[in-house]
Amino acid sequence: MRGLVVRETTGPAAVALADDLPEPEGAHPWAEGERLLVEVRAAAVSFPDLLQSRGAYQHGVPAPYVTGGEYAGVVLEAPPGSRFLPGDRVAGFCVWGAAAERVLAIPRYTVRIPDALSWIEGAAFFLNYATAWFTLERAGFRDTESVLVHGAAGGVGTATLDLLRGRAKPAIAVVSSEAKADVAVRCGADVVLRTDEPWSEQARERTGGVDVVVDTVGGDRFTDSLRALDVGGRLMVVGFAEGSIPEVKVNRLLLRNLSVMGVALDPWQQRFPDHGSRLVDALESAAQDGRVRPYVGHRLSLADGADALGILDRREAHGKVVIEISA
Repeated sequence: MRGLVVRETTGPAAVALADDLPEPEGAHPWAEGERLLVEVRAAAVSFPDLLQSRGAYQHGVPAPYVTGGEYAGVVLEAPPGSRFLPGDRVAGFCVWGAAAERVLAIPRYTVRIPDALSWIEGAAFFLNYATAWFTLERAGFRDTESVLVHGAAGGVGTATLDLLRGRAKPAIAVVSSEAKADVAVRCGADVVLRTDEPWSEQARERTGGVDVVVDTVGGDRFTDSLRALDVGGRLMVVGFAEGSIPEVKVNRLLLRNLSVMGVALDPWQQRFPDHGSRLVDALESAAQDGRVRPYVGHRLSLADGADALGILDRREAHGKVVIEISA
């Protein structure tokens, strides 16, 4: 079996193509003994995969391991009595192991996808859209509220903008370049602001105060995000792509009744098991109805896939980075 292996946890440079990998055995460690085996047609990488390649991800595994946390493909084996059957077109999140010809899937993090969604789009679907959907749910977002999205040209950012099409008034993208601005507009942004300009002040001028901020970046933007919020505004902490973890002085929250909320899907679903089925139903419905348009900015062959994490590490990624595994 072929796949992309992280030989040691020293970063993206340690990824190499191997053609002698063993077939997956048993069940995924997160699958509670349920063996769901998928023939992978396309795999995707995201920021957790980059962290994992450096041994810095809380859910990582020791090297050597197959990289790739997301996939799209065809079910080969399904647990008895499950909602899946051999031959089903599926996409999902598997934490690691996707960038190979076969992967062990996690049933609760797997969705069926329609024929209209390509394998490439399917690989870009689950994690970003699950995170975006859960973020907006946690925020209590209501149609016609204003939403500002950091990292708006990245995977979660583009998915969030896509889900907000025609709903947010306005959807504001914050980006660092003209190329990323173009991506944000394609994915549904009504307003685009640049990080090299006074974006926080501009956001307040356009809205009178933003209702929701979706922050995948962290770092120095955090305090300015609080300044951009309206009274009662909500700042959603999704990630720290910038690298540093910000701190908040709680008097800022008190003075304008602001809320700062973390967004971490797995512990929520562990605590509230019924939530998982609602999430799966929402994602499958959105895909079936054609309401999602996953944006893939980088499409690599398996032979060239060793650079997938490098694209993320160099901050070159627009939308999703996807690796074609087989036709």
